[in-house]
Amino acid sequence: MLTPIAKSWPSQWCLEANNLAIQVHGGYGYTREYDVEQFYRDNRLNPIHEGTHGVHGLDLLGRKVVMDGGAGLRLLIETVSVTTARAAAADDQVAGFGRQLDASVARVAAVTRRLWEAGDAETALANASVYLEAVGHVVAAWMWLEQMLAAAGRSGAFYEGKRRAGQYFFRYELPKTEAQFALLESLDRTTVDMPADCF
Repeated sequence: MLTPIAKSWPSQWCLEANNLAIQVHGGYGYTREYDVEQFYRDNRLNPIHEGTHGVHGLDLLGRKVVMDGGAGLRLLIETVSVTTARAAAADDQVAGFGRQLDASVARVAAVTRRLWEAGDAETALANASVYLEAVGHVVAAWMWLEQMLAAAGRSGAFYEGKRRAGQYFFRYELPKTEAQFALLESLDRTTVDMPADCF
């Protein structure tokens, strides 16, 4: 279930992190004087050699979430709910992030049902890459919540960094999935209905 996410989502977002690192250096970031230039060049290959982002999106939505009657998706939801139950007993901020993650997981389930309920594979898979990105964000939020729980009650910059990075992800990144889920839920066919001779 998690293979397409584990292979493709990080390959997309590590490249974006490299892109931002270059931007921090300005024009110099693009020169070989700084390591970020090589990091960007090397990491640009990851979305390609991992089978391409599009193929992993099709694999996740077209095979993994529906195989065995959706058993993999149900297991993911159950596993995440164990983490959010632990978060409910934590401090107010972490408990709030747990509730936010529960809502996001519920959106994954609802949107997945909506995509497949009509039985039209072409429409369901039209935006599979968007699905991969959104579900990948939800899985990454789960990982951040696990790290925040592990850091609870511990002091030091390392643990504080985990708490702050997790907070950033829940406040800035996870909310972006709502627009993606809304697009998926609309069953939009813009990409597949484009006539070939219009290119």
